[in-house]
Amino acid sequence: MARRLRSVGLDFVESAPLRLVFAAEVAAPPDAVYRALADDVEGWPGWFTQVTAARPVDAGAGREVRLRGGIAFRETVVAAEPGLRYAYRVDASNAPGLHALLEEWLLAPAGAGTRVQWTFAADGSPLFRFLMRRGRAAVGRSFRDAVRNLDRRLPAAGA
Repeated sequence: MARRLRSVGLDFVESAPLRLVFAAEVAAPPDAVYRALADDVEGWPGWFTQVTAARPVDAGAGREVRLRGGIAFRETVVAAEPGLRYAYRVDASNAPGLHALLEEWLLAPAGAGTRVQWTFAADGSPLFRFLMRRGRAAVGRSFRDAVRNLDRRLPAAGA
């Protein structure tokens, strides 16, 4: 059963006890990447293979997301800046040991495309933090695969 997590603000992306930050580039312009992240929430399973289901709730102010392995999140969007940033806080989850989580996607022009930076900012039990640090390479691989898949779905800048 999902339990409430600690409510955090955008500043948590810098102060979280656990921060995993990854970046990759795509050929699509920032606005197209933003639309895939923020406007096409239900499309996430088509490019982020760890996501099995996603849907907007509360008229787009929140999301419900399910991951492989049965982990579920109820989220609140905390930043929606078209072409620049999309961030959400997890309010409830069934993930063991998780106490707080905020994810931020930053978008910046890079050549003809976009640099996508994802920050996974979390707090949790000592075991949770240990396992996430230990699994950093796998989380990074999942992110890079997702961005590669997204790049294939979106039209390149100037196309």
